[in-house]
Amino acid sequence: MKKVTINKNDAAQRLDKFITKYMPRLPQGMLYKGLRKNCVRVNGKHVKDGKFVLSEGDELTLYFADEFFDGESSFTKGRSDIDVVYEDENIILINKPAGIVVHADDKGTSDTLLGRMQSYLYEKGEYDPKNEHSFSPAFANRLDRGTSGIIIGAKNSEALRVLNEKIKLREIKKYYLAICEGVTDKSGTLTAFLTRGDKIVTVKDHSTDGAKEIRTKYKTLAVRGDYSLIEVELLTGRTHQIRAQMAHIGHPLAGDRKYGAKTGKKMWKRQPPKGGFLMLAEKRCTSGPAEAKRHGATAKGYRFHGCAPALPRNAMVKAKKIAADADGNAFWAAQMLH
Repeated sequence: MKKVTINKNDAAQRLDKFITKYMPRLPQGMLYKGLRKNCVRVNGKHVKDGKFVLSEGDELTLYFADEFFDGESSFTKGRSDIDVVYEDENIILINKPAGIVVHADDKGTSDTLLGRMQSYLYEKGEYDPKNEHSFSPAFANRLDRGTSGIIIGAKNSEALRVLNEKIKLREIKKYYLAICEGVTDKSGTLTAFLTRGDKIVTVKDHSTDGAKEIRTKYKTLAVRGDYSLIEVELLTGRTHQIRAQMAHIGHPLAGDRKYGAKTGKKMWKRQPPKGGFLMLAEKRCTSGPAEAKRHGATAKGYRFHGCAPALPRNAMVKAKKIAADADGNAFWAAQMLH
């Protein structure tokens, strides 16, 4: 038996969801049987409904065998070197370099951007796993290993809920800069269907079993020789969507051999990052200033962008400051160098 006091990061979530996070070893069948059999009490009262929403300060009593309770936190402090673009008490925006994975993968990669962010916050005293029951700092979006750009991190559960909702409602928009092989059309909105495989995805013009619709909007910013610099807006967010969909129309990302690019390591001035293709992610938040202040988001029109990785010999890109708002926040445009 254990007693748990619900803290701020535990609050506003369903009872069954909290117990699942707090007791990951507990089988789901045993959880719901325990709810029926008076094994879960909130403030001394038996609660059968797993949908019951917890509040800060609630005292939860759990009558389960000790074997189902976790011991020490699984958090292990590691590297904490991250490039912070923006940070406040609720969110942190990190410029992810190409070559690092965001989350642990099936290869057992231990050095992840998530681990670095958590270690960074631990060093600052903003995250103590010993004081948390169901939450750890997390990302609201992800990027492929070979993509550089902005990752949005949440320091608390409320910020994570707000960010996820804004992404769902498309109040936070995802834009990417990419260099493609060939000369792309001036602009376009692509619609197709994506099926996930073991290591790559397949894109087709018609729906198949298990396929999900994907939509990608792009515009061409510049052309140099056999390469095009495009700005891409994701209207849906699927694994490898931009890489696979641009390859599907005959314009794979430069250096992306996995999806049919003809260019490889020779196109890079220096050693290419793992993944070897050129794509840069940025985020734009369209929240109003009042809501931004309340939730730690960025004010309307603010735009965060990452830095491009090592650039290819024959497709150089730079960012040019084109304007600034009243608070001095810069707006940028990408340019192809000739």
